[in-house]
Amino acid sequence: MTWFARKMRQEIWDEAIEGPLGDIDAAARIRAICDAAAPSAAGSGRGDKRDSERYERAAKVAMEIAMKISDDLMRDDAVRRIVDLCMTAGDLKTAQILFRAIHASWIRETVQRDHPTLA
Repeated sequence: MTWFARKMRQEIWDEAIEGPLGDIDAAARIRAICDAAAPSAAGSGRGDKRDSERYERAAKVAMEIAMKISDDLMRDDAVRRIVDLCMTAGDLKTAQILFRAIHASWIRETVQRDHPTLA
């Protein structure tokens, strides 16, 4: 009765990446990861251990992909999305580190406006 067997749901951040990603594809993947991990980040902020593990895996993969983006503005926007994810999870330490990596002044100002505790 294998048709009753549950298949483990594979998360977007656990999917293998086929070949090198271009900057646009990498930014889109980070956006998808952050959108998919947002509920887990909220659960992590409430202290849910399972959600915390999911959030940490998603954030780690998103950061690894962001490091490979060569275009400065695209990388800054991707890092902004990861900062938003970290702040949703209440991970202030990681968010502050990532905030310092943003170079575009208008993106920094937006993040400071959205999350004044980072400044």
